[in-house]
Amino acid sequence: MDLVLDAADWHVLTPYVYPAGWPEGEPCRQLLSLFVITNLGALTLYLLFGTLSYYFIFDHELKKHPQFLENQVRREIAYALRSLPWISVPTVALFFAEVRGYSKLYDNIEDSPYGWSGVFLSMLSFLFFTDMGIYWIHRGLHHKLLYKRFHKPHHLWKIATPFASHAFHPVDGFMQSLPYHIYPFLFPLHKVTYLGLYIFVNVWTISIHDGDYRVPRLLRHVINGSAHHTDHHLYFDYNYGQYFTLWDKIGGSYKSPTAFEGKGPHDYLRKLREK
Repeated sequence: MDLVLDAADWHVLTPYVYPAGWPEGEPCRQLLSLFVITNLGALTLYLLFGTLSYYFIFDHELKKHPQFLENQVRREIAYALRSLPWISVPTVALFFAEVRGYSKLYDNIEDSPYGWSGVFLSMLSFLFFTDMGIYWIHRGLHHKLLYKRFHKPHHLWKIATPFASHAFHPVDGFMQSLPYHIYPFLFPLHKVTYLGLYIFVNVWTISIHDGDYRVPRLLRHVINGSAHHTDHHLYFDYNYGQYFTLWDKIGGSYKSPTAFEGKGPHDYLRKLREK
């Protein structure tokens, strides 16, 4: 995150916002800047990619489904906008630790123990590590002691739209993002790669709520896509994974998506029209 902070300081904050005598490396200034940058970044990613997905990918026929709520899109957006600033508070604390040099993020490819191959391997390990972490955190949030208080708000949306992607209780939202932030404190990761992966995971979160169930046939039971996540919203105890189905299969919570078996939301709407 220091790359983003440095760019913001250079182009905007130092010349136009902060007093000239306030050093860029001063902790209070960094915390304030990170809070603003994190919130603006999260809002931009959510609203930009959520809107693109909603208008160009999401099948609006799904809004006719009986479990699609009245004014749902507006409610999803409103819930997300209320939650994101609170989610950003502990997130900023972790970003601040990164900026202060406590993580294993590095600047140059030559700083990688294995060069370019290390960069590519770190991308794969990031995906598998975070997928594992999210699976167990997500599954834990379904425990009766936590579900009603923290995770139930996200399950209001049985037939989700892309705007449901970030409509979490703040504790829920931060807990499920925690593996992303823990990774660079445990393993070396290139800073630009980290930023790219940060954008990717936000876009992926939107994509599994977009109602587009198309996945290459060979990958249908490997990739955790929108069809899998739709069944998670509908049937509760299945498909907790983020990118892959691996941990659901290990944990006994895998369910073949109903959309792949002719029993999904689109099929339900088709049968309603036929009646």
